[in-house]
Amino acid sequence: MPKSPANTARSKRAGSQLTPDAIIDASLRIAARGSEDAFTVRRLGEELGADPTAIYRHFRDKDELLLSVADRTLREVLDSIPEGLDWKGRIRALADGSLAVALKYPVVGSAMASRTTRRPNEFRVVELILGAVMEAGLEGAEAACHYRMVADSLLAYVGQQAAYLLFDAEARAADESAWTREYRLVDPRTFPNITRLSAELAEVTDEQIYEAMVGALISAIEKRAETLRGPERPR
Repeated sequence: MPKSPANTARSKRAGSQLTPDAIIDASLRIAARGSEDAFTVRRLGEELGADPTAIYRHFRDKDELLLSVADRTLREVLDSIPEGLDWKGRIRALADGSLAVALKYPVVGSAMASRTTRRPNEFRVVELILGAVMEAGLEGAEAACHYRMVADSLLAYVGQQAAYLLFDAEARAADESAWTREYRLVDPRTFPNITRLSAELAEVTDEQIYEAMVGALISAIEKRAETLRGPERPR
């Protein structure tokens, strides 16, 4: 049905009252419902009660909106990190916050696993990680390399976990049962290692994997810093 003059006027008023923050808020509300269409102008127009084309008054295209929304989620991560933590605590808190926020907004977390926002909150995250590895004792190229190790590892893990939530329930159930079904039926002559550890593989939890990964990142930084310092001289 064609819009009435009153409805058209309301849409125009709503569009003129939009702000970038309001559009980002709407995108996050849609993303938090597990929807994959948080960045379509049609869906945003419905959420905001505005003409979808009004979105383009504030964002050049869908990609610019995605990067701005992602940077807002980084602010949410940063806000979750307590003050006064040592470098290990800051990395752990960053990892915890990154995972929690990615699972809260899975379409954002999955999309940003291989992107960079080039915006203020991303700069703050980079500054935090660099400060942590430098506090641990790394400098120069070593600090830069280990910053990338931490950042890329966290992005990969939380992006994978977020993307998994976007699959339908049937696909997730099939994947989750694989360790107790298909992997236990492999030919032991061809796959002796899988057969030997089939029970243990089925019992591994996401929490154990996450803790092992974060612990390994911290240990790698510690060991590299110790190596570069060399043996302590006797006093």
